[in-house]
Amino acid sequence: MLRDATLTAMLATLEENKIPHEYNKAENLLTFGETKSRVVFRSLDDYERLRGTNLAWFGIDELTYTAEESWLRLEGRLRDPLAKRLCGFAVWTPKGYDWVYRRFIREKVEGYELIQARPYENRYVLDKIPDYYERLKRSYDDKFFAQEVLGEYLSMSAGRVYTSFDRKWNLREMKADPGLPLLWAMDFNVDPMCSVVVQKVGDEVRVLDEIVLSRASTVQACEEFHDRHRFHPAPLVIYGDASGSRRQTSGTSDYDMVKKFFSREGFRQLEFRVPRSNPMVRERVMLMNAKLRSATGETELYLDPKCKETIVDLEEVMYKPDSMVIDKERDPRRTHLSDALGYLVWWECQPQPPFGMRGERLF
Repeated sequence: MLRDATLTAMLATLEENKIPHEYNKAENLLTFGETKSRVVFRSLDDYERLRGTNLAWFGIDELTYTAEESWLRLEGRLRDPLAKRLCGFAVWTPKGYDWVYRRFIREKVEGYELIQARPYENRYVLDKIPDYYERLKRSYDDKFFAQEVLGEYLSMSAGRVYTSFDRKWNLREMKADPGLPLLWAMDFNVDPMCSVVVQKVGDEVRVLDEIVLSRASTVQACEEFHDRHRFHPAPLVIYGDASGSRRQTSGTSDYDMVKKFFSREGFRQLEFRVPRSNPMVRERVMLMNAKLRSATGETELYLDPKCKETIVDLEEVMYKPDSMVIDKERDPRRTHLSDALGYLVWWECQPQPPFGMRGERLF
């Protein structure tokens, strides 16, 4: 890749612009004739070999095919005392929600900048081959075309669970309406202990806040909720997974602990909406996707931008390869918030059976 793409393009550019240079093929070393500046071409397969160099700048091609440690090693070598400007850059094609996505987009590091190029603006290619992208479109399926040509972030190894979620139509800054109940959906995981705070306005479900605590108990989650929302005047409604009703070794369930805490704090308007058994995962996910963005283009599920972990959940929770089983092992922080929200959405928005039908077996 280094020889066939990067080096070939570099030497062609220098020749085309008649820039004096010498290239040492044995050492993969390029020296400019006038400035005596040197460009070293190296593979990043063994990033430990990058130690000991003092760089003014570096550039990486196809960053998503390298290890994160390669980038960090090179960034640490930007220390040439003669350089007027220290800079590192890279180009890449998206390859799922990997370390490149996390570092440059999701959790952007201060001092980094991202330029996301639009393929159809590439006049250099289109002036010579006007139907270049149309040819590719006929050859690729939708997902592969979106990733490889349009540069969109998709996962090619496993499918996203919440495919309808998109930041541009599901994020909206919101405040709690004091006249409406707070709906608190919980996931009783120990690390992290997760929950979302929601209000329902007509058919709209609005996620106002999230609580994510590391190695916390149910009581500690209640304390955090109470600290944030104790002055809300309307009733509180609790949602969650049916397993929270199971008795623990102490003889009480998670929901018993929640009830005891809020009774002690003087909450008189407290209601629990917990199913006797959990809905089918497939049906719960389908309903979530329909609320996020229906086939008719309607959006009825919004999140405040400060709910960062819930947003990441909706973007990154995946099915296991070649299955419809949600992958709960890929990242231990994922699935908890979207599960909690899903239980609430199922209770409040599930399709009602036609009149005269019962939601249980007769025989």
